[in-house]
Amino acid sequence: MRPIRIALTKGRLEKRCVELFEAIGFDCGQLLSKGRRLILPMNGHEVVLAKAADVITYVENGACDMGVVGKDTIVEADSGAYEMLDLGFGKCRFALAGPKDVDFFAGYHERVVATKYPRVARRFFEQKGMDVRIIKIEGSVELAPLLGLAHGIVDIVETGATLRENGLEIIEEILPISARVIVNKACMKLRQAELEQLLSLMQLASRVAG
Repeated sequence: MRPIRIALTKGRLEKRCVELFEAIGFDCGQLLSKGRRLILPMNGHEVVLAKAADVITYVENGACDMGVVGKDTIVEADSGAYEMLDLGFGKCRFALAGPKDVDFFAGYHERVVATKYPRVARRFFEQKGMDVRIIKIEGSVELAPLLGLAHGIVDIVETGATLRENGLEIIEEILPISARVIVNKACMKLRQAELEQLLSLMQLASRVAG
């Protein structure tokens, strides 16, 4: 049987996960000197480094047994994997934002909202019973209101500095975000004991770190 494969989101979450695994007592030497390698050994497990959306794909389809990814990616992908653990780091939030001192909800005109996360935005406004036109933006979503393309945006907000610098402000917070551990459904049945042991260690280390 192959080692447990753990998909990590490259970048900041990867760094925090390495710190977490070191706190557990795992040897992360290969991860710290990875070079261009994308699959690395770690204490009898295999770590796979991937983009956030691909972490979901690899876990859902069984190429990896578990993964660490932001809640933002999970909700936008409408993931079918088990969400097992909130690691408590990588914290930010989804928010509706718009031009400062402008009432987004005033009047009866059609609202236009720009976002990188159309599924999250659509669900938010459906829950409010609002009919909103959503435009998907790939780059700096803050540009859309400044150019008159949209009345507001739905985006991830960490400190709010980028919003303020562009004359925008948070109108309403939508959903808190942090790093989550997801597990493949079939693997959870076939290798439950191994995965539960690893999840327990990760949970304990995240509580100590937090």
